[in-house]
Amino acid sequence: MSLNNLRPPKGAKHSKRRVGRGHGSGQGKTAGKGHKGAQSRSGFSFKRGFEGGQMPLHRRLPKRGFTNPFRVEYAVVNLDTLAEVFDAGSDVTPELLRERGLVREKRALIKVLGRGDVTKKLTVRAHKFSGTAAQKIAAAGGVAEVIVRGGRSISHG
Repeated sequence: MSLNNLRPPKGAKHSKRRVGRGHGSGQGKTAGKGHKGAQSRSGFSFKRGFEGGQMPLHRRLPKRGFTNPFRVEYAVVNLDTLAEVFDAGSDVTPELLRERGLVREKRALIKVLGRGDVTKKLTVRAHKFSGTAAQKIAAAGGVAEVIVRGGRSISHG
């Protein structure tokens, strides 16, 4: 066997059915489209989701859930990453966190979580702190300052 004598299997190829070519063909007159109705007309196409008049799936299923318009999303930073990236005595601000690549979103509010330990004295300014994070920062001799949305800050520790 070689490329020049490859053939599709018998019965795999057949000529196209020519519809609308007289009674004798079995596909004359309405050309297999039945009588009247949208599907018998030229240019007809189903709208997406149309199920032949049956109630479409997207209308059969109930509406679910609720989106809270007042939800506040925080970009999360953990203590162990702060300890790795910053030196003792440094000031940690949202701008610095974005600069160092710890927070990607430009205008995200920042929350510090208490995973890992911090042994360095850091002054951390963020929009929110978990209880353990604030305790660990204070235990290391640092300060956890909450940035209130107006711009001023409240310190803990």
